[in-house]
Amino acid sequence: MTQQTRMPTSLPAPFADLAPFVAWCLETEAERYRKRLSSTMDDLQAFYDAAFPRLADAIAYLDQQPIDALPDDAKHLLWLCYSLVNVSFPVEVWRQPRVPDSGAASFDMVVEPAV
Repeated sequence: MTQQTRMPTSLPAPFADLAPFVAWCLETEAERYRKRLSSTMDDLQAFYDAAFPRLADAIAYLDQQPIDALPDDAKHLLWLCYSLVNVSFPVEVWRQPRVPDSGAASFDMVVEPAV
């Protein structure tokens, strides 16, 4: 059985400029990894260029929220930040979506973050 991706529809108002990247608001590591591998470097770069400058603001915003009771729009922002982490090495270091010289290697996350 494959897990179906649920498409978030909202981000907190101060982050409305990131709405074009709502497809990166993915709940699980497996979803984020699949999205990264199926994206072009142009896609990864565009997401990185838009989201990275907003990262400090996003963290400050999320730090004001109760982590165990995040509203949906804040959860989506958190997931977007997780995706940004997932694409940072491909953009900054590898210049490709896959880990260099890893062949068909893959990994499965055993435990997901709490939120």
